[in-house]
Amino acid sequence: MTKPSAPLDSEHGAAVYSDRVLKIYDRWVLGFSNNYAWKCPTDAVLLPFFRQHLSSNHLDVGVGSGYYLAHSSGQPGQKVALLDLNDNSLRAAGSRIAHVQPSLVRDDVLHPAGALGGRKFDSISLFYLLHCLPGTMTEKARKVLSTLVPHLTPGGVLYGATILGEEANHNWLGRRLMALYNRKGIFGNRHDTLASLQSVLNEYFAKVAVWQVGKVALFRAEMPLP
Repeated sequence: MTKPSAPLDSEHGAAVYSDRVLKIYDRWVLGFSNNYAWKCPTDAVLLPFFRQHLSSNHLDVGVGSGYYLAHSSGQPGQKVALLDLNDNSLRAAGSRIAHVQPSLVRDDVLHPAGALGGRKFDSISLFYLLHCLPGTMTEKARKVLSTLVPHLTPGGVLYGATILGEEANHNWLGRRLMALYNRKGIFGNRHDTLASLQSVLNEYFAKVAVWQVGKVALFRAEMPLP
């Protein structure tokens, strides 16, 4: 008899974002690690991709330090909501885009309490969220999409990026960071693959694009299925 999977718990991955960690996040994760471990530069790849699909009615999920919105938002009338389980991240990200008066939403994408209510968004971003969640890609992506797709407008886009698992053939630095982060529960991506991500997105959207830059999967999904 197959042993049932343990309940997915996102608390561990979220807890790492202390004020001290957030102060070095941009330099360590978005600077050093993206360039040398994951081979997917922030300035050349991730930030332009984020900006490309950012709408005037946007939800950012798993907000980190707020870097992407801080370097993208500011158009008149822009509405931005930030959703995260970690209060430190919400405060840090919110303070960086205080000029657009973002709404801060504390909730768990794996086990939502309904904090978003009936709000709908024209764009939803998930940058470096999925690889921080436990479980297989199929399990966690289904949970996340089940939570978020109902909040996407029919013409909206859900997009993001996630670090792939061992199948991506990481370099020396990447292998060591992967081993450390997975052991500590910061990452839960050891077996995450491009194919499994695409498969789950296809369950929820009629139009899906998934591609790889370095060791990172970028994805864009439109036309949510009924």
